[in-house]
Amino acid sequence: MDWEAMWLSARLSFWTMVILLFLGTPIAYWLTFSKRRWKFLVEAIVALPLVLPPTVLGFYVLMSIGPRSPVGHLYGELTGGLLPFSFQGVLIASILYSLPFTVQPFSSAFASVDRRLIEASWCLGASRISTFRRLIVPLSAPGILTGMVLSFAHTLGEFGVVLMVGGNLPGETRTVSISIYDEVQSLNYEAAGQTALLLLLVSFLVLAVTYSLQKRVLAVWTTH
Repeated sequence: MDWEAMWLSARLSFWTMVILLFLGTPIAYWLTFSKRRWKFLVEAIVALPLVLPPTVLGFYVLMSIGPRSPVGHLYGELTGGLLPFSFQGVLIASILYSLPFTVQPFSSAFASVDRRLIEASWCLGASRISTFRRLIVPLSAPGILTGMVLSFAHTLGEFGVVLMVGGNLPGETRTVSISIYDEVQSLNYEAAGQTALLLLLVSFLVLAVTYSLQKRVLAVWTTH
C-alpha cells in the first residue's frame, strides 16, 4: 500500500477544494446573476475541462507555467524553483481541471434561490454582499457542499493532468492514481488492487457522507 501517494492525493484534493471554494464562488455568482450577452463564452471556458482530454489540458498548463512563460518565470524569480514537476504546479492544474465541478453546482444552487427573496432583501436596504452572505449562501448550502465534495473526489482520482504537469516524483507529484498505474505496469496486481480498493472505499465514503449531509442541511432549511 502506497500511503505516501495516498497522503499526497488527499493533500492535493484538500487544497484544490479550499481554493476552488473561494475562486469558484464569485465566478458562479457572476454566471448566475450577470446579464451580459457574452456570458455564454465564460460558461464555455469554465466547462471546457469537462470535454477536453486531460492530456491536452495538461499540455497547455505545462506550457503556460514553464520557466519560459511569464507565470513560470515570475515564480522562478520569486522562489528560485520551478512550477512544472512540483506540487504547486500540479495544484494549479488540479484547480483548472476541477473548476467546473465546483462552479456548476454552486451556480445551480444560487439560481434555485427564490428571486423574490433576493429582491425583497435589496428593497429592505441590504447590500448585495450582505444579501449574498445572509440569504443566498444559507439557502444554497446543499449545492455548495456538493460542489466542494465533487471537486475533492474528482481531484482524488486525477491521472492524466497530474502525469503531464507533475510527472511521477515520489513524495512530490506521485498521486495514488499514478501509483496504481505503476503497480500495474510492474505486474504487481495485488498491490494495485489494494490501493485501488482503498481509493474506491474512500471515494464512496466521501460521497455517501456528502449526500447524507446534503439531505440534512436541506431538511433544516426547508423547515424554517
